[in-house]
Amino acid sequence: MTDPSLAARITRSPRVYHRERAQDAAALLPDLAPELREMISAAASTAPYLMALLEKEAGWLSAAVANPEAALAENCAAAAELAPDRLADGLRQGKRRMALLTALADLGGAWSLEEVTGALTEYADAACGAALRAGLAAQIKRGKLPGMTMNDLSDCAGMVVFAMGKMGAGELNYSSDIDLICLFDESRFAPDDFHAARSAFVKATRAMSGTLSDITAQGYVFRTDLRLRPDPAVTPVCIAMEAAERYYESLGRTWERAAYIKARPAVGDIAAGEAFLQSLRPFVWRRHLDFAAIQDAHDMRLAIREHKGLGGPITLPGHDMKLGRGGIREIEFFTQTRQLIAGGRDADLRPRGTLAGLRVLAEKGWVPEEVAETLGDHYRAHRTVEHRLQMVQDAQTHTLPRNDADFDRLAAMMDMDVKDLQADLHERLQAVHDLIESFFAATREEPEAARPAHQFDTSVLDRWPSYPALRSERGADIFGRLKPLLLDRLAQSAKPDEGLLAFDGFLAGLPAGVQLFSLLRANPQLGDLLVDIVATSPALATHLSRNSGVFDAVIGGDFFSDWPGQIKLTEMLAQHLAGEADYELRLDGTRRWAREWHFRIGVHLLRGLIDAATAGRQYAELAQAVLQALWPVVVDQFATRHGPPPGRGAVILGMGSLGAGRLTPTSDLDMLVIYDADGVESSDGPKPLATRSYYARLTQAMITAMTAPMAQGKLYDIDMRLRPSGNQGPVATSLASFESYQKEQAWVWEHLALTRARVIAGAEDLGRDVEALCKDILGRAAPRDKVLSEVAKMRRRIAAARSPSGPLDAKTGAGRLQDIELFAQAGALIGGTGAREIDAGLAAAQSEGVIDAEGEAALFSAYTDAWTLNCAARLLSANPIDAGAMGQAGASFLCRVLACDDLSALERKMQEDYATAAEIIDAALPAAGQEEA
Repeated sequence: MTDPSLAARITRSPRVYHRERAQDAAALLPDLAPELREMISAAASTAPYLMALLEKEAGWLSAAVANPEAALAENCAAAAELAPDRLADGLRQGKRRMALLTALADLGGAWSLEEVTGALTEYADAACGAALRAGLAAQIKRGKLPGMTMNDLSDCAGMVVFAMGKMGAGELNYSSDIDLICLFDESRFAPDDFHAARSAFVKATRAMSGTLSDITAQGYVFRTDLRLRPDPAVTPVCIAMEAAERYYESLGRTWERAAYIKARPAVGDIAAGEAFLQSLRPFVWRRHLDFAAIQDAHDMRLAIREHKGLGGPITLPGHDMKLGRGGIREIEFFTQTRQLIAGGRDADLRPRGTLAGLRVLAEKGWVPEEVAETLGDHYRAHRTVEHRLQMVQDAQTHTLPRNDADFDRLAAMMDMDVKDLQADLHERLQAVHDLIESFFAATREEPEAARPAHQFDTSVLDRWPSYPALRSERGADIFGRLKPLLLDRLAQSAKPDEGLLAFDGFLAGLPAGVQLFSLLRANPQLGDLLVDIVATSPALATHLSRNSGVFDAVIGGDFFSDWPGQIKLTEMLAQHLAGEADYELRLDGTRRWAREWHFRIGVHLLRGLIDAATAGRQYAELAQAVLQALWPVVVDQFATRHGPPPGRGAVILGMGSLGAGRLTPTSDLDMLVIYDADGVESSDGPKPLATRSYYARLTQAMITAMTAPMAQGKLYDIDMRLRPSGNQGPVATSLASFESYQKEQAWVWEHLALTRARVIAGAEDLGRDVEALCKDILGRAAPRDKVLSEVAKMRRRIAAARSPSGPLDAKTGAGRLQDIELFAQAGALIGGTGAREIDAGLAAAQSEGVIDAEGEAALFSAYTDAWTLNCAARLLSANPIDAGAMGQAGASFLCRVLACDDLSALERKMQEDYATAAEIIDAALPAAGQEEA
């Protein structure tokens, strides 16, 4: 068993600084082990404050050193048991004991920095709790807190004290002020009692502050600062949570956001405090990557320097270890700024402590590991020096000595040579300053003035200041510094003037600019991607202007990593939605999440990182993940009013391209909802519904969840026309009806569509039954002549309804995408294979003798080209591509994905494919007038 005593854990010791004081200290501890007595007497010799504590608490200390942790735990517990008449003196005695034992464990190397600051913070929590409950008890006894009794003291009658700053993060130093924000839960009181309750809480807060702060013959407990509350000049020292929340939502500033990184409910109604912090999450942790916070943090740094007069080069005498250059606050600002940038997207980046924050920032790739380690090491060293400075006289000081004698004292406390200590201090301060300054400077560097590589149309440039994104002074200022870099990138493109007009369209559609412009300045490599997107893909550029937050994903760490696959995507989205308690927030969160992944696929295709076939599969897997994660959310929400799904539940059956697992950037989702009531006639809930109505309304709720134009837009358009009876039938179909219809009434075209059906989401056992039913229906080989005859008729109807707009319209027309898909489905139906994939359907057609092997290969080659062109073209525009109006970058993109030298060669290639495919299909199908009657 490990020896818990302080003597067994000593790893270092101060040097004796004042010999006579050391001897006096040793005399107070005659029964301690020699090595422990020597360490304590040396410590007391360096610090008059520690000597004074030792003189008062030597008897207690002699026993406490046997197990310091247990002694301090007992000391904290004792605070809660103090009688009112003993409270003030008892808390001060507890503070003395805690400070003395913690300092000795610190100076002796028995405790780490975290253990030292943790012990200081734990006693602050205990002292605040005891003082507040005493203040509240007085108000309750006098009947000033309406409806409250002494039993309500356990959670402080709905009041909560938030520890801020170092106390909130568990990082208190020896002479810290404690920064507190005091709030109360107004919902605990009737409206008519609000003012009386607030008055009582204000008095209790003042009593708590006085108990802790007042200097008596026994000293003080903690200096208390209540000025971090909302608008302290006009608000009382304790305010309602609702009022505080309204303030932060409407008037909260960046420094207050940073302050709440460390906020912790320390005393009182902890549950209410946690709920309040949860309500502030959108204020503190922005959903987008908040690079604008960098400039705000830099402005705060400069303001502190100017206010405190801390500018200029680093010189050691009198240097402020906290606020001066290279000091503690610099490291805290660095850490908090990085947390604010990305913490809204990643909850792991929200630890309160500075060292914990640096560690997780490094783990997540937001800070280089060596930078985090370096800053962490310097932070520990800085805090250690700060503690030594404060131990001397219990002074709230952070400044290095101004004379040689006091530097000698500091060196003795740290058991270092004076010159070595000074060299180490200067090196560390300079290293921190240089590193932090380079971080902020990287986002402020002005581009060098250079001669433009291209003369742009000034009439276009001159209209930019009128655009919404540039109307704010801050947006215009950031863009003014960004503009030369963007124009330089546009000048380097193949067609600079085309690129400028495309960028102009993007900028005109941008509703606000500060966040995006800040992101681009902090990450210059994104400028290349932005120019690439706006010059190549008008559709993607329009999407980006309306949803610039998707750029966050590019620098989120995983944008260019391997595709996770549909199962992992579903898990990721489900986990994301689990963090949102509100239904509408879940729907908006799904939109935001899906949009980022959709953007990633498009960028990867645009940049040639994936081919069109891979993009089609990824778009489909994304849609499947959305349906699988969102369906149970919609079902649970619907069940709160109408009860859980009656019977065996329902499944979503993907049809068309969704079922086949291949979508384009603009595809809608073809699907059916099939349910099995299993004999249950109605749901069981607050508002029960008949089974048929239940599933019809549940399906409509799912459609709304997918298509409603919310704050984050819509997810997908939904097409349910492939259900039995088309638009005239119910939106949800029972399993029995679906089976009966498919086996007895369905048209050939409906069985053709069924070849691509796939269960996407819903009850697993019902899903297996639906899949088995589809397999059974399709497994009955359909009459060859009838199928081919019906396909021939459908081709003619399609041709009469719509003609292709040109060779770049690869979807509809003879020998094009839809034509080959229809023929492949016919092959699958004739062969009874139920194959969803086009190549399998074509193979079935060849196996049944409908086409030969050469025809099969030619059709699949033509289909591959048509799919590639269609998918790539949909990335450029949702409308058919006009070759004459398309820019150079878009044309180059299409030529690249189809391996053609130029647009003319691409058009010739596609015309040849269409003609070859149409000829093969025409030969396989009966001519007009030869179909079955």
